[in-house]
Amino acid sequence: MRRPISVSFVVILCFLTFSVFASELQLKGEMTQGSLIRGQVPVGHQVWLNDIPLKISADGYFAFGFGRDAKLTPQIKWLDNKGELHVKLLKLQVRTYNIQKIEGIPSQYVSPPKEVSERIKRDNRQVAIARTLNDDRSDFYQDFIWPAAGPISGVYGSQRVFNGTPKRPHFGVDVASPTGSPVYAPADGIVTLFVADMYYSGGTMIIDHGHGVSSTFLHLSKGHVVAGTSVKQGDLVAEIGATGRATGAHLDWRINWFKERLDPALLVPKR
Repeated sequence: MRRPISVSFVVILCFLTFSVFASELQLKGEMTQGSLIRGQVPVGHQVWLNDIPLKISADGYFAFGFGRDAKLTPQIKWLDNKGELHVKLLKLQVRTYNIQKIEGIPSQYVSPPKEVSERIKRDNRQVAIARTLNDDRSDFYQDFIWPAAGPISGVYGSQRVFNGTPKRPHFGVDVASPTGSPVYAPADGIVTLFVADMYYSGGTMIIDHGHGVSSTFLHLSKGHVVAGTSVKQGDLVAEIGATGRATGAHLDWRINWFKERLDPALLVPKR
């Protein structure tokens, strides 16, 4: 006969980069808006975020993320292999974001002509499909490295104003470097998309790291790998460019957990 499920409930205030709730569940990552959180539990456990079941690898690894404007008190719970249910509230740190004004963008990129609307929709569909992969690999648990060298010219969450027109927030980190500069895989994964010339993002590549976690590289001048290629951390995958809507050569690196847009800078050493 199955033993009754018991529930433990604690409010957690956590701003550390690594937290241990119990010997059974571990989380690593900054408890803040825009953060990717990686975790591990013993084999046989189940984990939920806000009642959404999370995929658990054969080694007990899992991942989830909080968007730019995520609510500050998400709930995590797990059912251990003894039938006990544990429930905890997380406390996220609220973030403030920069406003950036950029002039000189060609008008067709600020307000694209109607004749390119189908092209933009096609681009968006390709990206969305590539980000739906829920692969069993747990490459996301690696310590990520910077995919390119150069100064940071744009940050996650900033609100950009093109030619006086407010646009969507920026969801990546920009690394400025000359066209042709190398782009390396920040972690192991498999390439799920490479398109040489999307309307907004120009040369666009997506590398899946498992469990819905993916890296996206925008404005590339060249790709060195194609969809379906397995890559290792540090492999040369592309070259920086100024394609699509870009005012100069740079890499726009983005991290997603499925549809949640996360801050890549939280995964790598600060510069």
